[in-house]
Amino acid sequence: MATDRENAVFEAAIKLGALYHQFVGTPISRSTAETVEAAIESAVALQPYVTFIKVRLDKSLMNENPFGYSELCGAMYDVVIETTYGKATCMAGLKFENGYPLMKIIE
Repeated sequence: MATDRENAVFEAAIKLGALYHQFVGTPISRSTAETVEAAIESAVALQPYVTFIKVRLDKSLMNENPFGYSELCGAMYDVVIETTYGKATCMAGLKFENGYPLMKIIE
């Protein structure tokens, strides 16, 4: 049987993976970035065991195409999520490091 700690870590990891794949490719621009950040936070926060989430997208990577928008890509993510399961809490993150959108346990 899994411990509360293992479940808290699993919940954080599965939510980061889902967040990453669900929103990559979303049309975005510098002027809509904050709205998209808030929408991602609101959607993920609805899920069980999520006690905190903060999403920041790197606007400097939003190079607009001739139609005035860019597409959200993994390099843009800077996410911190906290999940609580029973008596255990996990803080995890998603951030582009060394050319890869790395997901890791922070605490």
